Amino acid sequence: MVYETDLTTGDAGASSTYPMQCSTLRKSGFMVFRGQPCKIVKMSTSKTGKHGRAKVHLVGIAIFMGKKKKKKKDICPSVHNMGVPNIQTHDYQLIHVSVMCAMSEEYAVAIKPYK
Repeated sequence: MVYETDLTTGDAGASSTYPMQCSTLRKSGFMVFRGQPCKIVKMSTSKTGKHGRAKVHLVGIAIFMGKKKKKKKDICPSVHNMGVPNIQTHDYQLIHVSVMCAMSEEYAVAIKPYK
């Protein structure tokens, strides 16, 4: 029997998210909610209740929504896992800004990595 293998695309097996317990998430961190990566803007934890589980109330803003920033709310038990996106951030320092009088707009001319 001959197996057909599609070699035009490849997958290294790396995931775009990793699991993290709800109780370890923090404000200004990130989470995946309904398939969209969100930045956590508000977070509160309730007390342990009658059934023995504390609940975490999370409010996040979708990262890739552009100007239509919608708040997304989620409630989950503190021991459940949430998806956290793999995000790399880079800080840059603005070195020089040039003002072009003919166009009356500002353009960033040079930036360098911030250390």
